[in-house]
Amino acid sequence: MFFGEFRHNMDAKGRMSIPAKMRNECGSLVYVTRGHEGCLDVYNEEGWQAFYSELSKLSNKKRKARQYLRIINAKTRECPFDKMGRINIPSDLRALAHLEKECVVIGAGDHMEIWNADSWDAYCDISDDEFDELSEMLEEDEEE
Repeated sequence: MFFGEFRHNMDAKGRMSIPAKMRNECGSLVYVTRGHEGCLDVYNEEGWQAFYSELSKLSNKKRKARQYLRIINAKTRECPFDKMGRINIPSDLRALAHLEKECVVIGAGDHMEIWNADSWDAYCDISDDEFDELSEMLEEDEEE
C-alpha cells in the first residue's frame, strides 16, 4: 500500500527520485501512465497487473471504452530505476502533468501519483474546503 506525500525535484533530463519507502514496494521498475486531475499514475508490477486486469474487462464494442484503452496503452511506459533510485519520466508524460522542477509524489493506496507541486497545492486547497463534506458522502454510501 502506498501512502504519504513527498516533495522531490526533477532534473532537466526528467529524472526523479521515488521515495525509498515507496521504491521498496516496486522491484526494479514501475509503470507510469496518464492519471486523472492532471497527474501521472505510477504502478508497481502487481498494481499494474490488477489495474490492467480491470481494463481488460472493458468492451471493445463501446467507442468510449476503446478510446480510453487507446489513451492508456499509448501513454503508459515502463520506467526502470537507476542506481540512484530515480526513474526517467518521458517528455510526453511530463508535458501531460506539467511536470517541471518541483514535483510531489503521493501515495494513493494501490499506486502512487506524481503531481506538479503547484497543481497539487491548488488541489489540496480545494479538497481541504470539501473534506468534511466528502467524509459525510462516504458515510452515506456505506448506509445505502
